Amino acid sequence: MNPVTQADAVALARAVTPAAQAHAERVDVAVFPPFCWLVPVAAVLEGTGVGLGAQDCYWERSGAYTGEVSAAMLAGWCGWVITGHSERRARFGETDQQVAHKAVAALEFGLSVIVCIGEREDELDSGQTETVCRRQLSAALEPLTPDVVDRLVIAYEPVWAIGTGRNADPAHAGATMDVVRRRLDEAFGADAASRVRVLYGGSVNAANVTSYVELDSCDGCLVGGASLKVEDFSTMIGAVASVEARQAGRRLVPPDPPAVEGGI
Repeated sequence: MNPVTQADAVALARAVTPAAQAHAERVDVAVFPPFCWLVPVAAVLEGTGVGLGAQDCYWERSGAYTGEVSAAMLAGWCGWVITGHSERRARFGETDQQVAHKAVAALEFGLSVIVCIGEREDELDSGQTETVCRRQLSAALEPLTPDVVDRLVIAYEPVWAIGTGRNADPAHAGATMDVVRRRLDEAFGADAASRVRVLYGGSVNAANVTSYVELDSCDGCLVGGASLKVEDFSTMIGAVASVEARQAGRRLVPPDPPAVEGGI
């Protein structure tokens, strides 16, 4: 629930736009404000190339679901939606099946979707990271077909790293994102799966973002608190662009640019 006021939301969106535009050839940037600020932020971002998304959605198109916002409603205002954020899973009890329903609805109404997966601290400590992440990811992928891969992003976002200042060791994050890559291959085949972007999220900041985007399995980051600080988020965009420039120089054909997702 940040920023709290419309004025702050608009000011933040306007302030991060210059860095996003400066590196637009190499980095895709999208921001995800609270529902109530989507319309004014959309006006600020129009024509800038910065994407706009919602933090959640409901899977029914309409009906007696007081307090919910459907993917159909969002489709007129933004291009992205997040499903399965760790806070939704941990604090509001969202199940793997509910996350899958939301992802299907978002894709059905033309939105691009970031599906979040990740283990709790007790699951990390008991060595269940791969089991948990494969279960959550499999539930989300099961109803999907390869034709949606260009609008699908998977974010590995361990619950224990959200809002704690404790980020995952890059080696752990990389190993888990490798698991994600293998599961995508199983679901869609290698060619289609290669077009799904995989992000890391969890206490990402300007000091550690490079250590994640340098990983072969990582295409970018889902940024939380650091995206509320203009200087930090702008620095992160530049850092991701620098990594992409170095990596592209080693390839014959550069892939699509990695994503930095922020504003939640």
